[in-house]
This record gives sequence, structure tokens and C-alpha cells, in this order.
Amino acid sequence: MTRSDDADARPDPEALLEVARAEEARARRGQLKIFFGAAPGVGKTYAMLEAARREHAAGVDVVVGVVETHGRSETAALLEGLPRLPLRAIDYRGKRLAEFDLDAALARVPGLLLVDELAHTNVPGSQHRKRWQDVDLLLARGVDVYTTLNVQHLESLNDVVAQITWVRVRETVPDAVFDRADDVELCDLSADELLGRLREGKVYLPEQARHATEAFFRKGNLLALRELALRRMAQRVDSDVQAYRRAHGIQATWAAAERILVCIGPSENGPRLVRAAARMAAGLRAEWIALYVETPRMALRKDKGGALTETIRLAESLGAEVVQIGGEPIAARVLEYARGRNVTRLVVGKPSRSRLRELLAGSVLDSLVRGSGEMDVHVISGDEGIPTTRHGRLRAAERLRRAPPRAYAWAVAAVCGVTGLGTLLHAYIDVSDVIMLYLLVIMVTAARFGHGPSTLAALLSVASFDFCFIPPYYTFAVADVRYMLTFAVMLMVGVVISGLTERVRMQAEAARAASSGRRSSTR
Repeated sequence: MTRSDDADARPDPEALLEVARAEEARARRGQLKIFFGAAPGVGKTYAMLEAARREHAAGVDVVVGVVETHGRSETAALLEGLPRLPLRAIDYRGKRLAEFDLDAALARVPGLLLVDELAHTNVPGSQHRKRWQDVDLLLARGVDVYTTLNVQHLESLNDVVAQITWVRVRETVPDAVFDRADDVELCDLSADELLGRLREGKVYLPEQARHATEAFFRKGNLLALRELALRRMAQRVDSDVQAYRRAHGIQATWAAAERILVCIGPSENGPRLVRAAARMAAGLRAEWIALYVETPRMALRKDKGGALTETIRLAESLGAEVVQIGGEPIAARVLEYARGRNVTRLVVGKPSRSRLRELLAGSVLDSLVRGSGEMDVHVISGDEGIPTTRHGRLRAAERLRRAPPRAYAWAVAAVCGVTGLGTLLHAYIDVSDVIMLYLLVIMVTAARFGHGPSTLAALLSVASFDFCFIPPYYTFAVADVRYMLTFAVMLMVGVVISGLTERVRMQAEAARAASSGRRSSTR
């Protein structure tokens, strides 16, 4: 390993400081462990009680704050021998309800407290409205807590669960509570096994079980909820992996999970790149990021036509995480960010600059490919269709109007050639024939090279015609006013012809692009 490799492998001091601060803050709080599952009956409370009994056997001061057995004999048997806090009786609407006694728990300050059903809503008159708020206060007082939670109770998934199950879950827990947990244990069970437990009466009483299988506990619902739980658990594990990589300065890509990064910028080809990355992410079921690197030169330029804004809006609508960073060189900043996020695939566009400019200024694509290491680089072609935005149409017109230097050289040479030919044949041809030759040069130049070179050809033709073919010869003086009209007509005709030819070229270019786009879509 070289010295530079050693430097890259060193942990980031800021990351180490962040970890140290987090550890210090965690040391002052109690530890939270969540037993997480896809639905009721997968064994969360059972697993929590088994873990609590092991801790109790190891000498930890374990106390049961509140545990819901739902009539399950196996779960109730695990409560035997564990100290319990008495429940608090609260009168509500003529009924006497039993609720978790937060004050008793704070007075007792056990080493480990069991608080079942984190998403539970407390009876009015309690200190807090939600049980997770009780748990948060216990953690702040240094009490370790074991609790249980189903995936449908996560706030961010509330709408998704309602769409799948047609049941709106009213009791939810903020995702931040789940993310701050020190440990999450997944209690997983297949849909068939859970339905079997339901039929055997191990989840609900027989009448409740029959109603549940006709509503929430349909097999399709259970399959979808299980997938949501597994995905949410995978996201948490991925966050832990990234935190570990930052703390230990690991730069090499760990392809444990696919993560895609698409490079965007102020170009009309941005939407095509974003859509390609979205399709790739959907196919791989991967997280994806749209990254824009703003350099000092780009910061001075305005987003003309709103191309970058449109691209960012599209990326967000398709589910991307949009990130903007600054600095140069662009390739180095992209690779640095990609390694920090453990990206496995880069999506970039084909270079639009000429080969000469890339040789002189360097190629971002080449730098990305050479420095990508374990990452795959996907190069997406530019949009071949007709530009649909006003910005795209303007940029297309600019490209058509922009002619290379050789086009202007050709216009000068053609005018010089016609002037020389007319001078040699001046005694044999009429002045009107010379005018027609100049007009022919203007038309050919407009057809081949566009507006700029044809305008130059028109101006040179007028000057050459005046200098060589209008008396007094070889001066720019005009002896007859009628020749001034000839100049004006020549110039106007040249400009009009140039404009018309330019319009025809643009329409032909658009037609070819549309035809190419249709062919590629049919393929």
C-alpha cells in the first residue's frame, strides 16, 4: 500500500468527532431496542420476553412495565418470575381503564423496562398522549427499554399501508424514533405461517381471527407488509453500514446493496439521463441520487431556460434524492461523493464537447471512468428527439446557426473565386450575370453552412461588386445612384435567401431527428 493509499484509508477526523459526540450523548441516555415485525402475531412480544428473561438470568434488573398478551398462553408463561409494575387505573367515560404507570417507572428506575406496543395511544388524562413519548422520557432518564412495533405504525408508511390494505392506521410513530433506536431486531414470519397461527387461535380469539382473515390479514396484505418491513429494515442496516464506513474512513465500494448516482447539469439532455437512472433503479429496486456539481464558473451562469430546474423537478418526482455540491474538478468531486455514499453505479451523459476541447481542457467522462474503481459507469446518449422545451429549441437553433471557421473561409474563397472569374470575363458577360453568380454563391453558402457564413458572403459580394464592376473601377465610390439601388437589392436578396435557407435547414434537421427518434422507440 502506498502512502497515498494510507492517507485515503485513515478515518475522517470530522467523522470520528461526530461518532465520539454521538457515543457521549448515547451514554447519557438509556438504550432502546425495538422488536420489529410486519403484522400482529409474528412473535415480537414473545421474542422480547425471551430476551428479557436472558437479561434477568444474567443479573439485570428487569421490570415489566406493560405487556399485552392478547390471551396467548405461551406469551403469558414467559411473564412468570419477572417483576411487574402495577398498572395505573384511569376513569374515562364511565369506564375504569388500566394504563402504563409512567410515574411508577420513573420512581423505580429499573435497569431494563419492558414497554409493549410503542404506537399505543394513552388514555386521556395520562402524562403524554402517545406511549412512544413515555418511552422517550424514560430513555432521557437513563432507563433501558425493550419495546415492540409493527411496520404499519411507521408514520412515513401510513399512506402506503392504507393503499395496500384499505385500512387507515390511526396509531403511528415518527420514523425518527425508529431511526434513533440503538438496536432493532426483526421478527419475521412467512404469510402462510402467520395465517396458520391465526387459524390455530395463537394470534386472536376464534371470532376475532375469522374477522381478521377477511379484512386486514388477507394473504396479499401480509406479503406486502412483510416486504415493507424487510425493506425498512434493510434501509436501517444500510444507514449503519454507511456510518461505520465514515467512522473508519473506508473508501472502497461495498456492493452489499445497489445505489445509483446520476450526474445532472444545465443541459437539455438532463431529463433523458434522469429517466434512464429511474428505470435502472426500478429494475434493480435500488436507491438513486441525482447529483449536480456547481463550479465557480457555473455559479456565474444563470440557468437559462430553466433546464436544470426542470431536471431537478423531474428527478424529485421520480423518487430521486437530489443533492448539490460545489468544487472542482468535477470528476473528483463526483467520485468523492459517490464513495462516501457507497454508490455502485454511475450514470453520465455522452460528452458534447469536441475532441479538441477535451484534449485541451480534459474529459470529465474519461476521469470518471479511470477513477471509478469498483463502480460501474453507464454512459447514456443525448436526446435524439425534437427538443420539447423552449430552452431546447433555442439551444438547437443556436447549434444550427453556429458554423465552424472553415465555413467562413469557404464563403470568402467562393466570393473571391466569383470576383476573379467575373474580372476575367468582364468583357464578354453582362453585369447582371455577375450579380447572378454572387447570388448563387450566397444561396449555396446558406444551404451548406447557415446564416452566419451566408451573411458574410452577401456583404463581401456587395463590396466586391462595387470595387470591381461598378465605375469608377477599383474604388468604393459610386458614380451613379442607380448602382446604390443595386447594392441594396443584392444585400436584401442575400439576407432573405440566407434566412429562408436557414429555416429550411432547421425544419429538415428536426424532421430527421423525429424520424430517428421514432425508429429508436420502435426498436
